[in-house]
Amino acid sequence: MASRFVRRISSFRFLPVTARPTCLSHANIPRQSHIAPLNRRWASTAKESADNKSNASAGMYAAALFISMLGLSYAAVPLYRLFCASTGYSGTPVTDKSRFGPERLVPKDEKKRIRITFESNTSDALPWSFKPELREVWVVPGETALTFYQAKSKAKEDIVGIATYNVAPHRAGSYFNKIQCFCFEEQKLSPGEDVDMPVFFFIDPDFLEDPYMKDVNTITLSYTFFNAKYAKHLSPGQPQS
Repeated sequence: MASRFVRRISSFRFLPVTARPTCLSHANIPRQSHIAPLNRRWASTAKESADNKSNASAGMYAAALFISMLGLSYAAVPLYRLFCASTGYSGTPVTDKSRFGPERLVPKDEKKRIRITFESNTSDALPWSFKPELREVWVVPGETALTFYQAKSKAKEDIVGIATYNVAPHRAGSYFNKIQCFCFEEQKLSPGEDVDMPVFFFIDPDFLEDPYMKDVNTITLSYTFFNAKYAKHLSPGQPQS
């Protein structure tokens, strides 16, 4: 019995090591080196997409800021003009109707007469002659005064003009009240046509109470006419009586 068992064992042949199954060979396991390039390519694509979105957002914000600043620049001129007309800032005569009450239109202190002089200027792009009818008048605070400016067209075609104004010294602007004037109003003149434009004003009686006005004996009202075609920012809109 034992001899049969020995013969069976001796007849059993073991497979050589090289003939063993190779299903677990390392050659069949994917290497990390094949996956890494794919990961890097995906990461690069994701980064480029994020950068593009960031650039697009920055561009939109920049465009919105530009449009906002452009709108403010156009609005600044009429707003600044309205502010100056209400406060007399920067030598701008006051046109606020609330300051034209009857109690302020009463002459004060006949001894303190103020010399009011008038000046005129025209833009090079406006072929008009433009000058004040009177060069100066004398008024007391609270006294109303009326004067005129004359304009005549030397052009060969119809031209629309528009005027701005200023007061010197600047600190007197808040006391120079215009009841009626032609500032910021379009004036259309045909070739050879002339026109008289009124300025109705008074000096606020509070002028006498301001210590900074004690040395002011002369106030100058100056107008400058422009060709409305080249002065779009001076569009009509100034409050008038």
